[in-house]
Amino acid sequence: MAGHSHWAGIKHKKGKADKQRSKIFSKLSREITVAAKLGDKNPDMNSRLRSAIQSARSANMPKENISRAIDKSEVSADSNFENIRYEGFGPCNIAVIVETLTNNKNRSASNLRTIFQKNGGNLGTQGSAIHYFQQTGIIKIEKNHEDEDKIYEYVIDSGADDFIKSDDYYEIRCDKNKIYKVKKKLEENIDNFVSTEIEWLPVSKRDIDKNKKEDVIKFLEALEDDEDVQNIFTNLNFI
Repeated sequence: MAGHSHWAGIKHKKGKADKQRSKIFSKLSREITVAAKLGDKNPDMNSRLRSAIQSARSANMPKENISRAIDKSEVSADSNFENIRYEGFGPCNIAVIVETLTNNKNRSASNLRTIFQKNGGNLGTQGSAIHYFQQTGIIKIEKNHEDEDKIYEYVIDSGADDFIKSDDYYEIRCDKNKIYKVKKKLEENIDNFVSTEIEWLPVSKRDIDKNKKEDVIKFLEALEDDEDVQNIFTNLNFI
């Protein structure tokens, strides 16, 4: 997770309030530890670890915290974390995909079910909401890296499918199975990446009236507060 918030119906992550800083770092640390445990401790040889470290740096996580999280992969060798996806429908019937990294799937399922129910939604089975989304490789680059024409050339060269500009970064989209191949090609010319992730993008968006906005935000923030939750994707669109 990169620590950025996207309220435009794509996904919602932590990153706004200072009081949430420790929770952001905790989740980033967990991803770094698991990535280091499952692969090489050298990020140059482990694409998942390299991406996790880039996300941590983008969230201004101190270097010593990153090193500590990598070292922890040795001492927590008996902690079996799993990536588990949950699906359901939240307030106003928005479709939701929640990605977790957990060492207790019963706890995660119970907590998420409670959050959905308390906020007028329901946690479904795997497959219940997935058809509202498609998986896409998303690579984000700091916007101040180089001039736009240069970046565009690199993107075309890398074999990516799309190039999107936002206020804060350039977003490169590609086939999810080619994300690390595209990233490796981009790394020949670019070094300040924001994040590299496979995301669930909505096929179409569900418009939510502004008078319902508070309920939806409350629901998303409750999901984020769960320690096992890494990423949240929705098809909402505030109007």
